[in-house]
Amino acid sequence: MMNRRRFLAAASAAAAVAAPPRPVNVILIYCDDLGWGDLSCYGSPIATPHIDRLAREGARFTHCLSANPVCSPSRAALLTGRYPTRVGVPRVLFPVDKTGLAEGEQTIAQLLKAKGYQTMCVGKWHLGHLPPHLPTYKGFDHYYGIPYSNDMNPRWLMADEKVLEEQTDLDTLQEKYTKRAVEFIAGAKDKPFFLYMPHTYPHIPFGVGQAFRGKSKQGIYGDVLSELDWSVGQILAALEKHKLDRDTLVLFSSDNGPWYQGSPGMLRGRKGMTWEGGVRVPLLARLPGAVKPGLVCDGLVSTMDLLPTICALTGAALPARPLDGRDIRPLLAGRQREIDREPLLYFDGWYLQCARWGKWKLHLARYNNVTYSPAPAGGRKNIRLARPELYDVVTDRDESFDVAAENPQVVATILAAVEKLLAGFPVEVQKAYAEGKERPASTRPAGAVTQ
Repeated sequence: MMNRRRFLAAASAAAAVAAPPRPVNVILIYCDDLGWGDLSCYGSPIATPHIDRLAREGARFTHCLSANPVCSPSRAALLTGRYPTRVGVPRVLFPVDKTGLAEGEQTIAQLLKAKGYQTMCVGKWHLGHLPPHLPTYKGFDHYYGIPYSNDMNPRWLMADEKVLEEQTDLDTLQEKYTKRAVEFIAGAKDKPFFLYMPHTYPHIPFGVGQAFRGKSKQGIYGDVLSELDWSVGQILAALEKHKLDRDTLVLFSSDNGPWYQGSPGMLRGRKGMTWEGGVRVPLLARLPGAVKPGLVCDGLVSTMDLLPTICALTGAALPARPLDGRDIRPLLAGRQREIDREPLLYFDGWYLQCARWGKWKLHLARYNNVTYSPAPAGGRKNIRLARPELYDVVTDRDESFDVAAENPQVVATILAAVEKLLAGFPVEVQKAYAEGKERPASTRPAGAVTQ
């Protein structure tokens, strides 16, 4: 017969087993134009010890793709888990634009808010600066930051929907962002929260606090990254202070590759290009108990995978519309090295230019000039390649050796999958793809800019 002491011990143990896990807080730090090779944990000479800590205590991904090589589309995809060509943001938005995410698209913030989370966005939004496209209409309780890029004017600093400064000081921007983020953590510590922190930097023009100016050995770009690393350190310190570090998923990534400065890590291409250097980005993740410490994952993932993964870890419902991202918890835990998925598509505007399937990358189309260079006579055009180019981007990091002729079955398999996928995309995508097939194809050598 069980005595009282044993009964109470058994009851206590059963309660402990039955008790629901503590809610998972989520912090998503998203840089602007940070290259795949810009962090010391990815081989950069710039010291980023606080960011490297995330890699040491969590997972580092070596093949993470953004959904687009430029700002607004990549952010739209990140927050919805869907390609930007599906959600109404195929290109960069400017202050003259009055559009944003398409009506009915659900963001990470909206999904977590429905789960009872406190939500805040601190930093660069760039998905529409007017109602109903501001963060406070997209699931965020509060917003603090500039609504578009720092090279666009007027350079408003906003709190929720109020303009605090017409032309904010770029040198104090990272400090302001960090202070507001730390304040949010302190005020939200007693309930689950989601902090989305899309930094303005290292997008040009650069600004850096006095404490960091001239301190790195890599010029002002290095100084900017040093302050960004300090900011991440302040976030981690706030989590420790409030005893939240073991209950918080911290994610760190970038919207696309580097612009004029910064390192793509020996990958070919930069921002605005669908070569790997324009689309492959760092991805770090830390959550004790769910993410294996020190894990280096070479499996193919996308920033679109963050929404379904966050929903799975928090218990939030998935959006009603089909997702392009996948739940990557098995990779985070180290249980699998890769996940089965359809090819990932590389869009620029409405144009599909490449597709990635495992280690294979198929190039289908290319512009007739290098991004951010003067347009050729007749204007910039997306031109279908005479024949697809295939690269093994695991062994051929800078996409130097076209091996399509040696792997016809791989080319055929990816092409068939691409055409099947495109049948479910908006008419603008399908029209652009069909027109590309009809135009005279580029006959330039493999790997060349088309003309």
